[in-house]
Amino acid sequence: MQKGVFIAGTDTGVGKTVIAGGLARLLRNMGINVGVMKPVETGGEYKNGKLVGKDTEYLIRMSKVQDIYSHINPYILQHPLAPYAAAKIEGKRIYKKKIFASFRNLTDKHDFLIVEGCGGFLVPITSNYMISALARDMKLPVIVVARAGLGTINHTLLTLDHARKAGVKVIGVIINKTSKNIQMSEKTNPQAIRAFGRVPILGVIPYTSGRKKMDVVINKYIDIGKILYNNT
Repeated sequence: MQKGVFIAGTDTGVGKTVIAGGLARLLRNMGINVGVMKPVETGGEYKNGKLVGKDTEYLIRMSKVQDIYSHINPYILQHPLAPYAAAKIEGKRIYKKKIFASFRNLTDKHDFLIVEGCGGFLVPITSNYMISALARDMKLPVIVVARAGLGTINHTLLTLDHARKAGVKVIGVIINKTSKNIQMSEKTNPQAIRAFGRVPILGVIPYTSGRKKMDVVINKYIDIGKILYNNT
């Protein structure tokens, strides 16, 4: 099995990119030849006449890789929708063969690969292919990123249940605080997710403004670099 990890979320906007980028920086700082991949990104913006993705650019910046952009991000779509819906509107088709050709290219070049999904596990990439199937077919263990506040128990347990049914191995959950507001549920959610989801809580990330600061927070609060590299 390829050494690496798939970063999935319970929803969109939960901080997958920040976590993926922070882990890439952490592993790079450990001297590991780490690569990054965002198979499909939506909500792209044009820069110098080229459509690019903010998530992909952040992963590249944090990992400092010099791989071909189209290998790191085989598909970039402009509409901020699920990949299947965005591709349909834009008259494009997404082919699994292209994604896995890029995946193999990156796994050949790097000792460890961090792949970031798009939204939650049941986000459709094509009419019959979901994000969970992508993680399963890549044969990578998964870290689930979840929000800290009220509602996250339901979202996280549903994600974990689907992962098990889909044949995806989840190695743990990272809880990421995405708001300044303090909720009582934040104190009890990690324990509840650990107990009912039967998974380790790998870290709880406090709120911080700006992606550039988040890698420092991750390095301080999550000591999982060696665990990831030695156990995947």
